[in-house]
Amino acid sequence: MDWVELTIHTTTAGADIVSEALINEGATGTMVEDRADIPDPTKPNGFWEIIDPNLVNTLPEDVVVHAWFEPDEKFADRMGALKSRMDELKSADLGIDLGSLDIGTANVHDEDWSEVWKKFYKPFRAGKHLVVKPTWELYDPQPGDKVMEIDPGMAFGSGTHETTSMCLELLEDAMHGGETVIDVGTGSGILAIGAAMLGARDVLAIDIDPTAVKVARENIAHNNLQDKVRAVEGNLLDSTDGVCELCVANIIADVICMFAAPLVSHIVPGGHFICSGIIKEREQDVVDALNAAHYTILEIRRKGEWVAMLSRRPD
Repeated sequence: MDWVELTIHTTTAGADIVSEALINEGATGTMVEDRADIPDPTKPNGFWEIIDPNLVNTLPEDVVVHAWFEPDEKFADRMGALKSRMDELKSADLGIDLGSLDIGTANVHDEDWSEVWKKFYKPFRAGKHLVVKPTWELYDPQPGDKVMEIDPGMAFGSGTHETTSMCLELLEDAMHGGETVIDVGTGSGILAIGAAMLGARDVLAIDIDPTAVKVARENIAHNNLQDKVRAVEGNLLDSTDGVCELCVANIIADVICMFAAPLVSHIVPGGHFICSGIIKEREQDVVDALNAAHYTILEIRRKGEWVAMLSRRPD
């Protein structure tokens, strides 16, 4: 068995929060390295004699939470979700110092973790007609199937994560064909590609990460959708004044809350907004932000620790 060891740098106060996030994303276990756990040799307590006085010097300056993952078909999306969760925690005002929240990876065995997970990533159905197929796998399409060929590379969006699968399901339910669509935080481009295959006439895929934009463009080309889908680098509210009939954003709760109101001007009256990347503890925050911007929430879906919402822009 090959495992990936993940490390996240934090503080004593943040260790439990980080550990919980890792466990929620499927870590088999966590271990915390914290200097505060080593007794102070200047304050004898009866036990220091059996502890190597040099031990504290071998520990990192900050607190490091270690976790171990099996690189299965969900591994790439778990890493993307963890990165989003750490970004969300960095921007949250929790009243405590959480440290850098930098993420590192290492192989427990001598295999490239970014390739190992691919042998577990198989074609699967996402909704009634959409089928996600890795570019390196074979699949015999069934009548009515709309097959997306995806190589997520180092971008979020293989389709296996709950947030992505819920967005694909909501897209399939909400779309009738002929829509203009904006995909915010496109990652691998999977939601933009899904929208195009469901009949969208024009899709704008936006991501602030240049690596994600490169991956999305490769996937768009692989599916021969360059005439319908454009991937661009930037921030939605800064990089386009485009207006769509449906916007989908699989990002994080804080960003959704921040741009729910400004996003109204990018959606036609009565148009739809699908959002996910919302950890269950932040569901009410997003509901409040959508209500404050006068969206009508049509549906809320939940899978595991995650939430997705379909809403309508005010007329």
